[in-house]
Amino acid sequence: MEKVSYYTEEGLQRLKGELTQLKSEGRAKVAEQLSEARDKGDLSENAEYDAAKEAQEILERRIAKLEELMINARVINKDNINTSAVSILSKVKIKNKKLGKVSTYTMVSEEEADLKEGKISIESPIGKGLLGKKAGEVAIVEAPAGKIEFEILDISF
Repeated sequence: MEKVSYYTEEGLQRLKGELTQLKSEGRAKVAEQLSEARDKGDLSENAEYDAAKEAQEILERRIAKLEELMINARVINKDNINTSAVSILSKVKIKNKKLGKVSTYTMVSEEEADLKEGKISIESPIGKGLLGKKAGEVAIVEAPAGKIEFEILDISF
């Protein structure tokens, strides 16, 4: 059994939407590709058929993964979150002590992470380093380039 994953309501709805789309449109598209490839004759030397079968396998693996995520998914109740320390759904303003760069990130589940949107995973090195820290504290994050110190300037929701 997979571990429980926590999501925002929006994040969980996005995953459910993807699952629905893959089960309907995705499967229909792959079935059409398989049918077209079969119509071309000998399957033993049919590259289109092989490609369609591979696409089907990838699609079915993604569907299975999403279904498993749904079973173990929990929506986060913001009322139950400790607002004094960094936790999932926290909006954290941090300062890289070496570079002086200030950034703001929202802490989210791994599946919701999107750096372009300012969302980092609680499973990422930075996320793990920030979890549980309070405003004013310094988080030391082990990164491939070495240790990085981040000062937590503010925590909000």
